Amino acid sequence: MGLRVYGVQRLMNELELKFSKEQIKSIVDEALIAGALILGMELRRQIRTFSDGTGYSKGYTLDEITISEPLDKLGNRTITVHWKGKHGRYRIIHLNEWGTIKNPNPRGKGKIAKAMALSQQAYGKAVRDVLRRRL
Repeated sequence: MGLRVYGVQRLMNELELKFSKEQIKSIVDEALIAGALILGMELRRQIRTFSDGTGYSKGYTLDEITISEPLDKLGNRTITVHWKGKHGRYRIIHLNEWGTIKNPNPRGKGKIAKAMALSQQAYGKAVRDVLRRRL
């Protein structure tokens, strides 16, 4: 089942007449940052449930959550929520999310997917709010 949307190019042309390319880029960047902060907060909330510092973990997974600056990727403005830090948690984050053969159900299994699902509506609302305010 496909979906066809009409009028997008016309809308983009009208926006480009009203705003410069730099203004549009600034508006999109602000919306992306607002949405990424919502996702980052929910991701922290979910990871905190298994990264509690009680000896099982030291909280490095929580500490190394990073939100990138907006950048162009394949012609689209993009922002990345990832793990970066001196403890190299990016190497094992997939093990917490998916498990391993020896430990198929770790304490953090599915927390990233859950955070994405729980923040989806709030993310959309944050992006819409910024776009409404700036446009």
